[in-house]
Amino acid sequence: MLNVSSLYKRYGTLEILRGLSLQVPKAQVAAIVGPSGCGKSTLLHLIGTLDRPDNGKVEINGTDVFRLSSQKLAAFRNKHIGFVFQFHHLLPEFSALENVSIPGWIAGRSKGEVKEEAVRLLDTLGLSHRLDHKPAALSGGEQQRVAVARALINRPDIILADEPSGNLDSIHARELHQLFFSLRDKTGQTFLVVTHNQELAGQCDKVWTMKDGMLLDN
Repeated sequence: MLNVSSLYKRYGTLEILRGLSLQVPKAQVAAIVGPSGCGKSTLLHLIGTLDRPDNGKVEINGTDVFRLSSQKLAAFRNKHIGFVFQFHHLLPEFSALENVSIPGWIAGRSKGEVKEEAVRLLDTLGLSHRLDHKPAALSGGEQQRVAVARALINRPDIILADEPSGNLDSIHARELHQLFFSLRDKTGQTFLVVTHNQELAGQCDKVWTMKDGMLLDN
């Protein structure tokens, strides 16, 4: 499903990734661990097409993403890739329902279809009573679940999660982790998670440790 081949990235004279490769099959939760500053987030940004590598290839379901034009790449990202970050990046002026709906609106889907899907996702995540609440009225765990629903609204092939539970207490972190595995089992979602949480990493189908711009099998 995800195939990364010989990825290189440097910033000035600092080499971040040095010919890194990885594969993640469909319906797996894979994790990357390692010390801060080792390039984990850089790798996730490249896979998510938020940045471009100096060399190498990223394929998602057989599409070589960096061979797409800028316009087609933006459309591909919106449809096929979901993002969950440590800090939820919800828009404060919009309700939970609206925040979840925004990627669907950007994709040009009908508002009725998007609303129905957003309501279903939020209900699945235990937030049916919080649809009209703005982020400031939600707990940290609730905000993160809204962010997960937003990542899922266009039924992406892969969800990229960068320290998704790093800002949550242990109870809400465990709830979020179990949600990932439940979605893997129920909907066949694929997750690639960057984390310092050893409990989460220990439950994943595959774990790599990043060191010196490369990935080592755990």
